[in-house]
Amino acid sequence: MSPKACILRAPGTNCDEETAFAFEMCGANATRVHLFELLKKPELLTDYQILCIPGGFSYGDDIGAGVIFSNQLRNHLAETIGDFLQSDKLVLGICNGFQVLLKSGILPGGADGWKDQTDRPVTLTWNDNGRYTARWVKLKSMSPRNVFLRGIEDIELPIAHAEGRLVARDSTLIDDWRESGQIAVCYQNGESNGNWREPLPFPENPNGSDANIAGLGDPSGRVLGLMPHPERFIHATQHPQWTRLRLKGDGAGKALFQNAVDYFSAN
Repeated sequence: MSPKACILRAPGTNCDEETAFAFEMCGANATRVHLFELLKKPELLTDYQILCIPGGFSYGDDIGAGVIFSNQLRNHLAETIGDFLQSDKLVLGICNGFQVLLKSGILPGGADGWKDQTDRPVTLTWNDNGRYTARWVKLKSMSPRNVFLRGIEDIELPIAHAEGRLVARDSTLIDDWRESGQIAVCYQNGESNGNWREPLPFPENPNGSDANIAGLGDPSGRVLGLMPHPERFIHATQHPQWTRLRLKGDGAGKALFQNAVDYFSAN
């Protein structure tokens, strides 16, 4: 049976249709569910195996990217989200969705962090250049244990955000995440660099994130949040140099969605 994916959107979300299509292309049954619908009937979430919060500008980012959306989850859906995280299910947050996962406390701790989120040890804030940035970036997969990243070593994806700079409160947290396999993807320059923590300049690290981090996972490997948009590269022809590189077939971003669907086939 195909897994069911809940694409949870809010006012201002604008990548939900593309994200639902990506999951469906990989064999999932994807449904776009409005946050207001889930607030009215929280038990709806029990029908799904995958929860995805897509990109966009939820609530217009009026008081900060993902802040209102994350407060809705914590203040009104805490038990529902907690139960989902405790189950053998998957959670994906893309761009604004990653911001929501961090600011709600779902990441970096997953189920454990959701239980006791007294403060946030990490956030996503304004890019170093102080403006919205849209470009393609090269990424290194750092967490083979993460379900979404299985079989992926290097990947190129587009970014489009103004508040994508990941900042940790304490640099020792980054070492802890590295040890527990929670650093999911990092910006890279396409060359092997032994010192993965050494900050790369713009445009390789397009927002100035600590340790070049572009995405984080939870300790279980079942939650992933990332700033780049895999749903914008599910066809080879979506790459700006697809003719020059002679790309054909699927785009590299499709693999993340396929891994999520295949997880339930294997289990």
